[in-house]
Amino acid sequence: MTQPIVGIIGLGAMGAGIAKTLRNNGFAIHVCDVRPGVAEAFVADGGTAHATTAALAAVSDVVVSVVVNAAQTESVLFGENGAAAAMRPGSTFVMCSTVDPNWSVALEARLNALGLHYVDAPISGGAAKAASGQMTMMTSAKPEAYAAANAVLDGMAGKVYRLGDKAGAGSKVKIINQLLAGVHIAVAAEAMALGLREGVDAAALYEVITHSAGNSWMFENRMAHVLAGDYTPLSAVDIFVKDLGLVLDTARASKFPLPLAATAHQMFMQASTAGFAKEDDSAVIKIFPGITLPNSEGPGKDKA
Repeated sequence: MTQPIVGIIGLGAMGAGIAKTLRNNGFAIHVCDVRPGVAEAFVADGGTAHATTAALAAVSDVVVSVVVNAAQTESVLFGENGAAAAMRPGSTFVMCSTVDPNWSVALEARLNALGLHYVDAPISGGAAKAASGQMTMMTSAKPEAYAAANAVLDGMAGKVYRLGDKAGAGSKVKIINQLLAGVHIAVAAEAMALGLREGVDAAALYEVITHSAGNSWMFENRMAHVLAGDYTPLSAVDIFVKDLGLVLDTARASKFPLPLAATAHQMFMQASTAGFAKEDDSAVIKIFPGITLPNSEGPGKDKA
């Protein structure tokens, strides 16, 4: 059986890694990005660049969207020169953004009405794991959508979790993951800030915590950015303003209390409005008063 032709929309940190992995795994890759020259630079090593999502969709069996949010996904599909009208009946749209699960359910119905398959497929793991094919996908889809997209899903991720037979479950699991990720970053920043306030050597604190029971993946990864004084956005503060907002919106619908998520959301909102919106999410530590942050000293970053 021949491999499906794959179109990748969005060549940011994750999208570029996904496209590279699929290309390395022998898939014919078509790419599109709104930023001038980005798609053209990618295909220097193989693949085909397209100026519009419609042009990409017209030649792809499976279209993988790796954009920031639901609004961008709407634009990709239904905006000017959008993909939905150009996709061939029976082709498949794979949505990798973190979105409201109810929105994802509605999108499945809209695309099915056009004769298109849909896979609710948020992703996690960071740019390095996307590029190495080791990222995680939290998916849910109808059986016929899986049948059309399985080879592509397995070709782009190390772990593909199939969580249900219709859209919604993938997005629900992703926002629960984001609840934990956001709270872990916020509390890691709080702990490091307390250490700085109390005059503890920051590098020593990092060394002890990362070898003790209080460690978490987010403490180890993000506090390395703080020690390096490097807030280059690998995942920006505003990503967690959005994602924790989705978490709280989902819980609010069933009147379910999330006190820690709500506090973490307020911390990221404070960091955003203080001018750190586009910085790395570890910049949430900058909301704490009376501390002097490290500059360029400390352990090197893990950009996973």
